[in-house]
Amino acid sequence: MTLNAAATAVGRRRILVVDDHPIVRQGLSQLINQEDDLIVCGAVKDASSALDAIAEARPDLVIVDISLEGPDGLDLLKAVRLRDPTLPVLILSMHDESLYAERALRAGARGYIMKHAATEGLLEAIRRILCGDIYVSDSVASLVLRHFAGAGRAAPVDRARFEDLTDRELEVFRMIGKGHATREIAESLHISIKTVESYQAHIKEKMSLKNSRELVQRAVQWITRESIE
Repeated sequence: MTLNAAATAVGRRRILVVDDHPIVRQGLSQLINQEDDLIVCGAVKDASSALDAIAEARPDLVIVDISLEGPDGLDLLKAVRLRDPTLPVLILSMHDESLYAERALRAGARGYIMKHAATEGLLEAIRRILCGDIYVSDSVASLVLRHFAGAGRAAPVDRARFEDLTDRELEVFRMIGKGHATREIAESLHISIKTVESYQAHIKEKMSLKNSRELVQRAVQWITRESIE
């Protein structure tokens, strides 16, 4: 865990960065620290360290990557909301925003930004959220409005099946696609193997998959498609 003891400049809003990649943490910190009104008060790699850092550094905003080791970014977001409902969280992700952004907003995030857009949009997102606004891309805003108006019922079957998955089921599905075995998933999420198997059964039922082989194939295809996009 890296906490910035010097992050006490008067008038600068304090930002905590949570990402499991050191290079990303360093890059985001450099980008933010060059601003006169913002400063990074800490940069940590996982949910547990983030909760400790929040208590110690008392940031004005937390930037969270969804893909953390152990409890993921959505789990951390929910934990933050329970501890401090007023602390704004901006989700940073490489994952499909049409699938994850709504989940993040429902869980209490104040914004969602894709990593590939972070260089240009991150500072704007931070400032808008600190001013009390919600930040999402134009495509996500349009998607949310369509769902609010009831047009979301016309979503493609494949997307509808993804939306049927709970946050935890989607996390297990993502880990399967990355090649993690059942035991590895259980250890990473701090749950039992039996619980993971239960999630896998629910996923297969909701996505109309016949067996574990089809589950693995679909998960790998999804992860591959995400990495290309």
